[in-house]
Amino acid sequence: MKISVRGRIALRAAALASWASQRAGRGKGSMIGGLIALKIDPTIMDQLGRGRRTVLVTGTNGKSTTTRMTTAALATLGEVATQADGANMDAGIVAALSVHQGVELAAIEVDELHLPHVTDSLNPAAVVLLNLSRDQLDRVGEINMIERRLRAGLARHPDTVVVANCDDVLIASIAYDHPNVVWVAAGSGWAVDATSCPRSGEPILWEGAHWRSTGTDFQRPEPDWWLDDDKLCGPDGLRLPLTLSLPGRANRGNAAQAVAAAVALGADATQAVAAAGTVREIAGRYRTVQVGEHAARLLLAKNPAGWQEALSMIDPSSAGLVIAVNGQVPDGEDLSWLWDVRFEHFEGVQVVASGERATDLAVRLTYAGVEHTTVPDPVRAIASCPAGHVEVLANYTAFRDLNRDLEAKR
Repeated sequence: MKISVRGRIALRAAALASWASQRAGRGKGSMIGGLIALKIDPTIMDQLGRGRRTVLVTGTNGKSTTTRMTTAALATLGEVATQADGANMDAGIVAALSVHQGVELAAIEVDELHLPHVTDSLNPAAVVLLNLSRDQLDRVGEINMIERRLRAGLARHPDTVVVANCDDVLIASIAYDHPNVVWVAAGSGWAVDATSCPRSGEPILWEGAHWRSTGTDFQRPEPDWWLDDDKLCGPDGLRLPLTLSLPGRANRGNAAQAVAAAVALGADATQAVAAAGTVREIAGRYRTVQVGEHAARLLLAKNPAGWQEALSMIDPSSAGLVIAVNGQVPDGEDLSWLWDVRFEHFEGVQVVASGERATDLAVRLTYAGVEHTTVPDPVRAIASCPAGHVEVLANYTAFRDLNRDLEAKR
């Protein structure tokens, strides 16, 4: 990998800034290092991407999990560069690549808004498209606009393999005309944002797992990879047991796309499936923490589709369910999305509304007919539940702050 003189200066300055940030106790310093490197040399991402076989992973939900699974599957071929902390914008990507110079394989999580220009910079071997749904409208914007932007970005890279979820209408639209697609039936539990065709505006009709547009020939493509109960099925009659350490049907879909991407880069399918199954937690998600008499399992959700999927993972026999919601800038300050999430099916579970916006959540739970208490502090909310297993579901900053508080108590 050849780095220009200016690029080497940028990377040295970045390393110094990261070191200073760590010494000052202000975190790992990867973001400040990446920002400084880009400020000194705006072409540094292009340079760091040369000579690598890179997989980019994007979508509204599941990016971090799928990137971790893809990293594990690719590791059957050799060392893999990736983000340790899930920083998925330019600075975080530059930081990850800079500390793995000389590593030929990379699995990089990318924010969906950043995918077009990151693809231009890194010229990836493969792009994994997971799902696309409404997120923070104040930051991300209208969903069909994002679909059009991603479609145009991938059109500039016809040689890149696109590993696309054929069950997601918007994702299928992005990849439909691409000349090099691997279709994966990864599932789609949320169709609210794709009731009409993103290409024609005509209604989308669903017939079982199949969908089609009423106004064009746009329809669900036939998958190359799909899930059949506990098996992952692939090309040439491949059928492999898929055993995961992570819960939920969505994670089985994530694993299917991770394996498909790794196989596209030359990994053995059997080894890739086994490796993806070893992933146990992602930046604190899914882990169980002992909090006094409570074994609290921590789940993260950030938008309506993610909340609906996470709620489906809740163990109905749990002693309690703590739902923590903040409304800070990273969460999206508009919490009207709470009314798009179905909270109606928690009879028999003690539910506690928590977080900075516990009152907003409590109103939604009241209208859903869910009996609950309100305890704004998530740690105290956990303590208010009966002893035993407690499920904790939190949005972004509530999850971050809860992990920080739990670590401080250790």
